Amino acid sequence: MTIEVLRAKLHRVRITEADVNYIGSITIDEDLIDAVGFIEGEKVQVLNVNNGERLETYVIKGVRGSGAVCLNGPAALRASVGDVVIVVAYARMTIDEARAYRPTVVFPDETTNRLRG
Repeated sequence: MTIEVLRAKLHRVRITEADVNYIGSITIDEDLIDAVGFIEGEKVQVLNVNNGERLETYVIKGVRGSGAVCLNGPAALRASVGDVVIVVAYARMTIDEARAYRPTVVFPDETTNRLRG
């Protein structure tokens, strides 16, 4: 048997753009993608702290060092620029693997979306 557990979490980043006319996804600064271990095209869940919305989409690499976190396509209607979100990815593993697994959690600067220190 396998279960789905938290694999990686980008905790409290600010939406910098919402572009409803772009093909659906979430664009994330490549520095943040690397730090948390997301994979381009990976399915993620976006949890909006400001309005409680939760949505699933996939990751697109943004410009490295830009601090960009942009919701695209229909997802852009579920958040406003300036909203704070949490972006999470999950993985399937056995119960024994899950007990030993420790997810990657990154806490960027909430104002700039850049890595601290």
